[in-house]
Amino acid sequence: MGVYLGNYCYLMIIVLVLGAGVRSQSLKNGYYSTSCPRAESIVRSTIESHFDSDPTISPGLLRLHFHDCFVQGCDGSVLIKGKSAEQAALASSGLRGFEVIDDAKARLESACPGVVSCADILALAARDAVLLSSGPSWTVPTGRKDGRISLASEASNLPSPLDSVAVQKQKFQAKGLDTHDLVTLLGAHTIGQTDCQFFRYRLYNFTVTGNSDPTISPSFLTQLKTLCPPNGDGSKRVALDIGSPSNFDVSFFKNLRDGNGILESDQRLWSDSETNDVVKKYASTIRGLLGFRFDNEFGKAMIKMSSIDVKTDVDGEVRKICSQVN
Repeated sequence: MGVYLGNYCYLMIIVLVLGAGVRSQSLKNGYYSTSCPRAESIVRSTIESHFDSDPTISPGLLRLHFHDCFVQGCDGSVLIKGKSAEQAALASSGLRGFEVIDDAKARLESACPGVVSCADILALAARDAVLLSSGPSWTVPTGRKDGRISLASEASNLPSPLDSVAVQKQKFQAKGLDTHDLVTLLGAHTIGQTDCQFFRYRLYNFTVTGNSDPTISPSFLTQLKTLCPPNGDGSKRVALDIGSPSNFDVSFFKNLRDGNGILESDQRLWSDSETNDVVKKYASTIRGLLGFRFDNEFGKAMIKMSSIDVKTDVDGEVRKICSQVN
């Protein structure tokens, strides 16, 4: 999850639950098998239709799910509109994909009124978005209820592209995620994008003497300067994985190994001994078992993340409209 995927690109998507207020016991595979048998297929067909017209919606949906789980738990609170809601927070800048979730919700309400929560739609949409980007699939436990509270002030502790590895670890550990989960989830940046304004300082003003970030490889530095000139458009979008921006693969980790990371917080993973070990395993040139490991581990990490602080029937509801409480 976080990392944004999209405009602000904290896609770093995500969080687990280990004694950090997790209530995953209310989730189970096939939760809607009786109450709404076509629930998952309806969500998938909706995501597919939007992906066909705009493949870049995939990182947007991943980021939405991360934000939802990292703030208040996985309860659909990020979807609620309001002047003081999470969407109004600076950290929510550039969030996208709301219309996709609304579309899926409308189709589900037509088929099974008042049954499928918006929080579950987000979790399913994230999985389907990865699969459509040539990534892995996994079974998503469902049964989340939608929260009734959404506060911009609670979004202030989301991970930032400026965070040191120590701070990243701290923020993820607060949600029950260990270092392995952190690096694995950051791998979602393999299909993310960011704006020049969020990393241009690394190219021109990284030190007091105006030098560039020495961790950027010389050849990649030249490429980035061409994409983001000093007085250019700060909102210009740049792929976080320039090698294969549309494919969910291990290219992102190879970029970090080669000094080709876009965000400073991403590239720093190569400098920390603990995170470096995980990056090297994913970036290994050995095919076969190691080549498939990231696919497997990412699905596991996503299941952990999507279990954070889920709401139950007692403290949640199934919204009729995702952008407002009942």
